[in-house]
Amino acid sequence: MSERVTIKKLATGVPGLDDILGGGLPELSFNLVAGGPGGGKTTLAHQMMFAVASPESPALYVTILGEPPIKMLRYQQQYSFFDERKLTESVRFLHLGTEVLAEGLGKVLDSIVAEVETTNPRFVFVDSFRSVVRKSQESAGEVDLQNFVQRLALHLTSWEATTFLIGEYEEDERDCNPLFTVADGILWLSQAADRNSIVRKIQIVKMRGQSQIPGLHTVKISDAGLRIYPRLPNPDRPTSLPIRERALRATGTEALDRMLGGGIPSGYSVMAVGPSGAGKTILSTQFVREGIARGEPGVIAVFEKRPEEYLTTAPNADELSKLVDDGMLRILYLRPLDLSVDETMEEIAATVHSIGAKRIVIDSLSGLELALAPSFREDFRESLYRMVGALVGLGITVLMTAENQESYTELRTASRS
Repeated sequence: MSERVTIKKLATGVPGLDDILGGGLPELSFNLVAGGPGGGKTTLAHQMMFAVASPESPALYVTILGEPPIKMLRYQQQYSFFDERKLTESVRFLHLGTEVLAEGLGKVLDSIVAEVETTNPRFVFVDSFRSVVRKSQESAGEVDLQNFVQRLALHLTSWEATTFLIGEYEEDERDCNPLFTVADGILWLSQAADRNSIVRKIQIVKMRGQSQIPGLHTVKISDAGLRIYPRLPNPDRPTSLPIRERALRATGTEALDRMLGGGIPSGYSVMAVGPSGAGKTILSTQFVREGIARGEPGVIAVFEKRPEEYLTTAPNADELSKLVDDGMLRILYLRPLDLSVDETMEEIAATVHSIGAKRIVIDSLSGLELALAPSFREDFRESLYRMVGALVGLGITVLMTAENQESYTELRTASRS
């Protein structure tokens, strides 16, 4: 049997994107970056281009009937990924608006092929490809769209170029547009308004030759460009040790430890439920302090108070402040606009890894739910189940506080993962 062809995977430079793609972007692939307006398509394309382009592997960015490069660059240079030095040696822009208006798709194809043959780019971006679609519908006797796309893909593949077509499309076009059949990969970006929040998401609709993470993933756009928060892994995988063989972690309350048979098993999740003033925060801080006393760093994620306020009002505030100063405790405050559970998990996981935490307190679940954007509250329990399952799967003991047990009964099985 002959050896399998190895397809090199390219790092995109977009945080989180390589993860949901299945390790990176296949080299020499023919990709479509699509979706409605405002989803971040052009910004994503530029962010990838500046990450992958180099003097040895230059990039060509073609605009068709869209905004001219000078206007596009005016806005894209506001992002930190923009590297002006690459404009002279690694990145080239080509605008074909005049050719499309005057001579149609055949001329567009000839112009792109001529530029590729002259400059020999390793990466080619065509934006906005939607303009080509509209033009093909208007021009009788011109090269039809399917033939145009196939010839473009053939030329660019023969020149060993990884290609991206950027355009605005509606979801109902996926089944009838020939472009979706020819493309090796389809990255679909969208944004939706829900009450006062705007939520952006990305979906890998198609990626030939590799397994991607399915579903919709949260996207945030900041001064650094796009950041993608992958959906959490399925928590159904068992941990390496059965519960009976896991170490017990003392809670800091001797009588409670006796009731629990010695403490809470490592890699287990527990809810402390009760009304305001019942002592949930006291129990939580004791649990974390006990772990630190045993050499187990801890994280407290708060959603209703700022860290300084939490430390001021918590029992043994001076001791907690010292533990923070010593690097054994992190107080993580997560209350931005349009928060998602995936983003929450990303922040918690990064903090856990930074200090090697063994114990986590989430105070409280109701505060976390209220901090989420409205659209994320609809699947809050399913997402939270995945988050808790991912944490306990790492052997971390999780203590959550809640005022209403009935609202979170679905989480009981997460501790068994």
